[in-house]
Amino acid sequence: MLRREREIMDKLIITTALTGGVTLPSQTPYLPVTPEQIAQSAFEAYQAGAAVVHTHARDPVTGKPSTDPALFKDIITRIKAKCNVVINITTGGGLGMTVQDRVRVVPTFKPELASLNMGSMNFSIHPAVDRIKEFKFDWEKPYAEASKDGVFRNTFADMEFIFKTMVENNVKPELEVYDVGHLYNTSFLIRRNVIPTPVHLQFVTGVLGGIGNNYQDLQYLQATADRLIGKENYTWSVIGVGYPAQFFIGTLATIMGGHVRVGLEDNLFIERGVLAKSNAELVSKMVRIAKELGREIATPDEARQMLHLKGIENVGY
Repeated sequence: MLRREREIMDKLIITTALTGGVTLPSQTPYLPVTPEQIAQSAFEAYQAGAAVVHTHARDPVTGKPSTDPALFKDIITRIKAKCNVVINITTGGGLGMTVQDRVRVVPTFKPELASLNMGSMNFSIHPAVDRIKEFKFDWEKPYAEASKDGVFRNTFADMEFIFKTMVENNVKPELEVYDVGHLYNTSFLIRRNVIPTPVHLQFVTGVLGGIGNNYQDLQYLQATADRLIGKENYTWSVIGVGYPAQFFIGTLATIMGGHVRVGLEDNLFIERGVLAKSNAELVSKMVRIAKELGREIATPDEARQMLHLKGIENVGY
């Protein structure tokens, strides 16, 4: 590898999760909801140092998570018109959505990057109900409460179906790993020649129903990936859910050679008890931490090179 290529590969890719499918509008007044708000938030995050934006859609009136292709198109075309950030579209969607609804964004828009969840799990946000004094919308409380008895479905058939759809549309999967068993699922699908290497893993720590966000949890995920997949066969990023985990786990990943995701999908606070006013504010804090630790920040085009993406000129929107 040439020196310039090594320098690029050592840089830190910062992803911003703009709005998500689990954050409730009643939890923060700063959550972007409309296509205009989400696109503007993406642009501000890009200006702050994000190379990738992870994108969900919401009903612009109620803020409820949506799989409406028209909303997604409005969001991603606005983002593309503003900057060349990598757009990562969710196939996780929101609680209770079918796999078919979740995946239709892939053939419709053919993005450079899309999430692929690597196992079924309990994924619950029901404790949020106890912390919210007043709900803005009627759907929020039952939506959160239903997650207590819900299962986030990602069977082997589902994973193969979603991955096949990505291959057919030349979309790079970002493999979402919420627990150690998801790494075993990934290893199995690699051995069965369903998913080729190198893969890009996203370790998700701190979701209720998944692995915790202690530093030992992150170290164990990395060690298990090294053993099952081989360190030469994957790149990785991490999501620390909540505060201070977003920055604590992000700092560890920066030191350990991984990459980082921040954003209002995963954490609402810039410091203890203080709500972040934007995704850009969260990105800026992570940039400051990374620079103090000597990691340079990757541009969108450097992220494309590092993750072997097809390029913004080859998307379907």
